[in-house]
Amino acid sequence: MHWQDWLALFAQYMLLSLLSISGAITTVPDMNRYLVDQHGWLTNAQFTSSIAIAQAAPGPNVLFVALMGWNVGLNAAGGIGAGPHAWLLGLFGLAVTMIGIMVPSTTLTYIATRWAHRNRTRRGVRAFKQGMAPIVVGLLVATGWVLATGNRAGGAPAWHLWLLTGVAAFIVWRTRLHLLWLLGAGALLGAIGFV
Repeated sequence: MHWQDWLALFAQYMLLSLLSISGAITTVPDMNRYLVDQHGWLTNAQFTSSIAIAQAAPGPNVLFVALMGWNVGLNAAGGIGAGPHAWLLGLFGLAVTMIGIMVPSTTLTYIATRWAHRNRTRRGVRAFKQGMAPIVVGLLVATGWVLATGNRAGGAPAWHLWLLTGVAAFIVWRTRLHLLWLLGAGALLGAIGFV
């Protein structure tokens, strides 16, 4: 990768930061388009693994962005076995993506929440808050779609993944079962080869 590529990656993540309504996870479809489909800097397996590992780890939801930047840097240097240069480029990729995704949205959120708090009784502010709910749901559905379709082997539809997604969504909707139980069940299904 050249310095122009790193700058383009930084600019892309800055733009995505401003679109990350309800968290960075909602921008996953465009990240996939940019990193996997358009530039080929990550494989589909690296992309989905970055999200899975970060979501399973304790800490902020945005950690998957750091893993994607790390993988882009490692791939640019020739892989993890390429020595200290690869590790440094991985850290550089991590910094590029995390700074790009955090600075614009943090700044905008700070300014907007101060303004919204001062004007919380206005009709437009209340309408805006209510109107954001369907947008957030749509972005989360698009994220789930990208993640589920990225796990297809040979182009065949992964019916069992859709079934598992539907069952998990139904359980979350209709019961009060803690999500950790569903994560454990998913891990078990992955260990036996169902997923």
